[in-house]
Amino acid sequence: MFKSCVTAAIAAFTLLAGPAMAAEGQPIVIKFAHVVADDTPKGKGALLFQKLVHERLPGQVKVEVYPNSSLVGDADEMQALLDNKVQMLAPSLSKFDKYTKQLQVFDLPFMFDDQAAVDRFQKREKSRELLRSMASHGIYGLAYWNNGLKQLSASKPLHLPGDAAGLAFRVQPSKVLEAQFEAVGAKPVRLPFAEVFKALQSGTVQGAENPWSNIASQNMHKVQPYITESNHGVLAYMLVTNSEFWRSVPFAVRSELEGIILEVTQMVNREAEALNQRDRERILASGSSKLISLSDAERQAWREKMLPLWQAYEAEIGADVIRAAQIVNRR
Repeated sequence: MFKSCVTAAIAAFTLLAGPAMAAEGQPIVIKFAHVVADDTPKGKGALLFQKLVHERLPGQVKVEVYPNSSLVGDADEMQALLDNKVQMLAPSLSKFDKYTKQLQVFDLPFMFDDQAAVDRFQKREKSRELLRSMASHGIYGLAYWNNGLKQLSASKPLHLPGDAAGLAFRVQPSKVLEAQFEAVGAKPVRLPFAEVFKALQSGTVQGAENPWSNIASQNMHKVQPYITESNHGVLAYMLVTNSEFWRSVPFAVRSELEGIILEVTQMVNREAEALNQRDRERILASGSSKLISLSDAERQAWREKMLPLWQAYEAEIGADVIRAAQIVNRR
């Protein structure tokens, strides 16, 4: 009788202690799911995180990595995090529209002059505040992982905004990105990342926007004969965890994990820049896609068409957030 009461008490304590509470002698398990390949900056970051945790917290924490939507896909990953079925994700910032409107600043076209400006903004206090902007929804932001500036790939050459008119472009689930393509007369189509290659191959959509590394890792260049080097937008991720899960991790372990995340974040962001440059060269060397280089006048024409979105979304995002993003540019 006494033994059964003790067993029941231990079970109750384990339940109340939170999702990170592991059975005695068993490590805390962190399931890290993502939707891209292992050889992308995000994929490499997840694997490095797994490696460093294994080395520095042996027997205490076990990281399981699930790439390429192998555990949960684009449409289901956020709910899986909230349900604590996965403990770590690094979704595109566009995926958080349901939980906060402020992160839409990263989707505004031509907001940042270059990747260096993005990096500067992410180090500012206003950007750090955005990491905690979803706390009321149980989502805890850990770091920004960058994947570079976006290029436009298409079935026809895109020199001026009018060239995109009538084409269907795959977009992430973002009202801003939809409005961006509508501004140039194109049709935005929301699709999970795992379905983009087939959609481009079949002609369901005729274009997409991605950094060079995403284009290369998914072989999109093989079904997109033209790539316009527009650098018009940013693809960045937020490394997030379930708030309740994170709070339940013992303080010493959590501190070690935070140190590892900082180290991995620095690697991911360095790797993204280098990988995009390498993949750009590799795609062009393959001869599968023709590079469209925009003149200053052509780039300005795209910018002028899309610039009204800044004002249209200012109330949702916050004028203070947009101002903080603008001042990091050096124009």
